[in-house]
Amino acid sequence: MAWFRSLIRFSVTKSSSSSSSPSIRPGTASPFSPFPSPSLSWLAAAHFSSGQPLAHEPPAVVPHAGLGPTKPGEKPRVVVLGSGWAGCRLLKGLDTKTYDVVCVSPRNHMVFTPLLASTCVGTLEFRSVAEPIGRIQPAISREPGSYFFLAKCTGLDADKHEVQCETATDGPDTLEPWKFKISYDKLVIGLGAEASTFGIKGVLEHAIFLREVYHAQEIRRKLLLNLMLSDVPGVSESEKSRLLHCVVVGGGPTGVEFSGELSDFIMRDVHQRYAHVKNYIHVTLIEANEILSSFDDRLRHYATKQLTKSGVRLVRGVVKDVEARKIILDDGTEVPYGLLVWSTGVGPSPFVKSLELPKAPGGRIGVDEWLRVPSVEDVFAIGDCSGFLESTGKPTLPALAQVAERQGKYLAGLLNRIGKDGGAFANTAKDMAFGDPFVYKHLGSMATIGRYKALVDLRQSKLHWDDLWGYNSAGGKGLISCWILELVHLAIGISYTCDQLEEQILCGD
Repeated sequence: MAWFRSLIRFSVTKSSSSSSSPSIRPGTASPFSPFPSPSLSWLAAAHFSSGQPLAHEPPAVVPHAGLGPTKPGEKPRVVVLGSGWAGCRLLKGLDTKTYDVVCVSPRNHMVFTPLLASTCVGTLEFRSVAEPIGRIQPAISREPGSYFFLAKCTGLDADKHEVQCETATDGPDTLEPWKFKISYDKLVIGLGAEASTFGIKGVLEHAIFLREVYHAQEIRRKLLLNLMLSDVPGVSESEKSRLLHCVVVGGGPTGVEFSGELSDFIMRDVHQRYAHVKNYIHVTLIEANEILSSFDDRLRHYATKQLTKSGVRLVRGVVKDVEARKIILDDGTEVPYGLLVWSTGVGPSPFVKSLELPKAPGGRIGVDEWLRVPSVEDVFAIGDCSGFLESTGKPTLPALAQVAERQGKYLAGLLNRIGKDGGAFANTAKDMAFGDPFVYKHLGSMATIGRYKALVDLRQSKLHWDDLWGYNSAGGKGLISCWILELVHLAIGISYTCDQLEEQILCGD
C-alpha cells in the first residue's frame, strides 16, 4: 500500500492545519496502523482539487489532482521520473536544503542489476539487490514538500512546466488507476529503457526478461516448478527434457551471467537435491553473433571455453518465432524449452518515443553537453533513455549502469550549483553559465561466467593495472568483489550486503 501512503502525503488540508491537534506529516495519523483511514485518504485527495467544500460522502477520485506550481516562500521543486541507476544517484546527490524532491516511478526501489542474475537461483536473496527510494533519499519520507509517488508518467507539457501521471495500482481490488498532474521547476527524465523484442512474435507472451526483481522471482519460481513437475510419475522422457531445458536468448553480459549462474546451480544444487532428474536439465545460450561482442577477443574466447566446460550449449542463430513450448530459429530449427529467458538488449520505451522532444540516434531523448534537452526550458534527461545529439559531436554512450550513475552524480552537482546561484526556480537559469560539461570516462567492463570466474576488460580504461591484467582479465576474483562494492557505494551510498551481514550477526536471520 505504498502508493496509498504517498497519496496521503500529498498535502495537509486546511481544516486539519487549523485544528488544535498537533501538526503531523499526512499519512502518519496512526503510527500503529500501516493503512490510513479512508476518510483521511478522501480529505487528502479533496484538498488537491480546486478547493471545493468538503462533502459528507467521500466522492470518487478527484480528477486533475496533483501538485501545483511552487508558491512564494516554498522551495523550488525537482521532479525526477524513474528510479533506476541515474535517477537514484541524482536523488542521493540533490541538496534537499535547496530543493523539494518528487520522484515518480512505478517501482519504489532501485535494483542493483549487476547482481540480479544471482537471485534467480538463490545465490543472493531478492532483498539484497533492492534498495528502497526512501533510504536513498530520506527527505522523501520526512520532508513536507518531498514525495515519492507510485505512478507512471503519461505526458509532458513543457510550456506549462507540468507532467501528467497515472497511478500504479493493483486494479479494482484497490482502486482503479487515476490521473494527476505535477508542476516542476526542474524536470529530470530518467526512465531507462525497455527490453528489445525486435517485433518477434510470441516474445512478450512466453519469454521472461531479466531487468526487475519480479522477473528474477518468476524465473526462480518456474525453474523450481519445472524441477518438481519433471519428477512426478507419468512424465515422459521427452517431456522431462523439455521441462528442464533452459534457453537463454542473447549473448550479452546479462545472458552470459545468467547462463553461468544457472550452470552453477545445476552443479551445486540440482545434482544433490534433484538426483532423479539431474541428467535431463541443461542450458542453451542462443546468440546471433559472438557472445560478449563488446569484450576483447581473448576474453570472448575464454568465456566460450568456460561456459562450454560448465555444460552450457552455445548455439549461433536468430530467433524467428516464439511459441508456448518451443522457439523456431531462422534456419527452421525447433528448440523446445521449459524456461525461456530473453536478454537481447534494450531500447527506448514507447512513452519516450512519443515525447515531442529532440531525439538522439536510436530514438533516445537528445541532450547537449550539460544533459539538457534543447528547445525546452528546465528539462534534463539522463541514463538509458537519453543520448547526445549528433550536433554535439559526442558518441552515443552505451546503456550501462556506470554511465547512468555518473550522469546522475554530475547532474546532481549541476542542479545544486544552479540552486545556489539563484537559478533553481522555473525559467531562471536561461542565461546562466553551467560550467564544465559532462565527460564520460569508461572504467572498463566486467561479467561473471560461473564457477567463480569472471572477465574484466580494461582496454578503454585509464587505469594502469598492468600487474592485474594477466590474471584478473580472465578469471580474477578479488578485483570483481572490490569493483562491485565500489559500484554499490557510488550508486546508493550504502552497502546493502553489509547491512544484511550485520542483521544476520545481530539477529540470527
